[in-house]
Amino acid sequence: MDVLIFPMQAENAGPMARYMKDHFSFCGVKKPQRALLERPYLKASLALPVPALIQEIFRNYRKPEREYQYYAIDLAQTNIARFSLTDLAALLPLLAEKSWWDSIDAWRKVYSTWVLAHPTELKQVYSFFYRHENFWYRRVAINLQLMFKEQTNTELLAQAIVADLTTDEFFIQKAIGWALRDYSKVNPDWVRNFMQQHSLSKLALREGSKYI
Repeated sequence: MDVLIFPMQAENAGPMARYMKDHFSFCGVKKPQRALLERPYLKASLALPVPALIQEIFRNYRKPEREYQYYAIDLAQTNIARFSLTDLAALLPLLAEKSWWDSIDAWRKVYSTWVLAHPTELKQVYSFFYRHENFWYRRVAINLQLMFKEQTNTELLAQAIVADLTTDEFFIQKAIGWALRDYSKVNPDWVRNFMQQHSLSKLALREGSKYI
């Protein structure tokens, strides 16, 4: 498989880095252009054997510029139908590298997409993240069922939230509110009752009650 190299665009790189609090360097390739550049490589990736594909994901994810982390996650998402549970487990170490809300939420979508196609494996995938020592993984546990609608396992949703109710971390409290807000669209009574039974942070309460 050919190697994708993003062009350097200095006029965009600085503002993009600042938007991410200067945690990462950027080539300066904005999302629409990046999607166009990625397209033939993503298509070609479908022909790669899965072990080689996983190596390609790791190789790109560990490059310094942020666009390559996005590309690596896009490789995983594009090939999600080809992955086994073992393959998903092999990718878990990457969530701890270069962690920020953008990469974690993109990885969450990868695991959520796989679970929707393999609903009997929900608890196993959830166990990858629940009570993890790294709060970014716990954010995935809380938000794993985003947009599952009627398929949401409320026992697991409640368990993930309760485990982090008192965690003094913005991205955790935001995730709690996000999860409750999303589920309130299909089951507002459950969310309302949950909020009444538990002491939520102001942030989680504000976010979670947006639609109820």
